[in-house]
Amino acid sequence: MTITSAVCNTFKTEALRAIHNFTQGGNTFRLALYTSSATLNKSTTAYTTANEVANGNGYTTKGAALTNVTPALSGDTAVCDFANISFTSASFTANGCLIFNDTAANDPSVCAIAFGGDKVVTNGTFTIEFPAADASNAILRIA
Repeated sequence: MTITSAVCNTFKTEALRAIHNFTQGGNTFRLALYTSSATLNKSTTAYTTANEVANGNGYTTKGAALTNVTPALSGDTAVCDFANISFTSASFTANGCLIFNDTAANDPSVCAIAFGGDKVVTNGTFTIEFPAADASNAILRIA
């Protein structure tokens, strides 16, 4: 099983069909955490509970809601950003995550993100810090 960082292929066509609205007040996007037993990659089509971090110990099934930051241009590249999120009073191990649209039917996936190995938190705060919202670093960018 592996997690590979990639924008999901189904997202690419769904974006052109206006299924995803990233503006503030638009759709609700969530970030779910997964163990090293998960398979997440460009072929992931939707949120799944298979190998998601166990409910409890500072984590809730389907993860956490993301705060949308209205897309903008960075040069000629459209970028999308989210506010950083934290899981408090947490004790778990995560190997990657999936961002998905919790508003749209069937919870379609946006992107999978590999953490580069297991990340462990014990009775602490697990924080996801999103990179700068620019053409070179944004978590989601269309050039």
